Amino acid sequence: MTTKERYESAREIYKAIGVDTDAAMEALKNIPVSMHCWQGDDVNGFEGAAQLSGGIQTTGNYPGKARTPKELMADIDKALSLIPGKHRINLHASYAIFEDGEFADRDKLEPKHFKKWVEFAKERGLGLDFNPTCFSHPKAENATLSSEDPEIRKFWIDHCKACIRISEYFAEELKTPCAMNIWIPDGFKDIPADRTSPRARLKDSLDQIISIDYDKSKVLIAVESKVFGIGFESCTVGSHEFYMNYAAKNDLLCLLDNGHYHPTEVVSDKISSMLLFFDKVALHVTRSVRWDSDHVVLFDDETKEIAKEIVRNGADRVLLALDFFDASINRISAWVTGMRNMQKALLFALLRPDSYLAKLQEDRNFTELMVMQEGLKSYPFGDVWNYFCQMNGVPEKEEWFDEVMKYEKEVLLKRN
Repeated sequence: MTTKERYESAREIYKAIGVDTDAAMEALKNIPVSMHCWQGDDVNGFEGAAQLSGGIQTTGNYPGKARTPKELMADIDKALSLIPGKHRINLHASYAIFEDGEFADRDKLEPKHFKKWVEFAKERGLGLDFNPTCFSHPKAENATLSSEDPEIRKFWIDHCKACIRISEYFAEELKTPCAMNIWIPDGFKDIPADRTSPRARLKDSLDQIISIDYDKSKVLIAVESKVFGIGFESCTVGSHEFYMNYAAKNDLLCLLDNGHYHPTEVVSDKISSMLLFFDKVALHVTRSVRWDSDHVVLFDDETKEIAKEIVRNGADRVLLALDFFDASINRISAWVTGMRNMQKALLFALLRPDSYLAKLQEDRNFTELMVMQEGLKSYPFGDVWNYFCQMNGVPEKEEWFDEVMKYEKEVLLKRN
């Protein structure tokens, strides 16, 4: 059977339970995922940093890492050519592009330092999202926005203010809002004597950052928590409770990263609660293995549950981005695997007879609910996915991997 014939068969099977596969594919096509640039070069950026800091760590030394803006953009192009749909690119401030020997420290960054990224995005019809880079810098060795040193704190406040201006530039040039996410690595390795003062300083820093005049319809500021990290195992200043309350009080987005909670906590269970009190929520989807290890996103249970909550609560209310970095495998393959798996999870959710399942729950008919939810796992979802790929002009199944291996041989392995 051809891909189209298999799809026609699957469409009838889903139609019998009230699911419109054509509508599901159309909905999926309109859900953008923000693909993180930092998978392509192991979070190095273009500042020439010798090593990562702030609890950020990559492992592995797979050949072919992007070393320049040109190489990173070429790799992004290759990845996007193998991913169905139209998406976004998520940048860190450390990916500023300087020309003719110019350099600006992070507190002095300007829109002009990201002009080439805007040109890249505009040519491809992509949106851009942004992140202040509050790590891997001499002034981030101890603390950033919560620092007890006024000069250090001012530096990072000014950096975040500069990032708002850059985000506004992205939005204006690309005619789409830019999500700007603030995450800091501040915390304590051992049990602190005083948790309140650092958090009070963080609150004051954020107050100063968001006090500048900016277009809130163009720049969607988010704050991202973390439960612990390397070097701050006992306390993070920017905890979930801190940021959730700060976001609610100041009409910002609260960003949930599913690697940033205790191992038994799941972000999928938080989304519905958040959206009862916030208009929108931002997500970083990753895969933690025992800790916030940022492994490549798989088509696993939690990813499927996150996708189900996105679909049930309205994809237009969720700013969806990925966040992982693996230097032990082909980096483009990592991008394509993670992005396609996120889309698979969304399609899997879109192919559920949600109204019927919700009615079973409302009627407390848990026996049939279990039977139906288990039965759906073996429905011909793969045939719908393969047809979606065909309709979007990208390889089906694992056929895309041949393209990656060809690119590795012809391009990546020639990088010294």
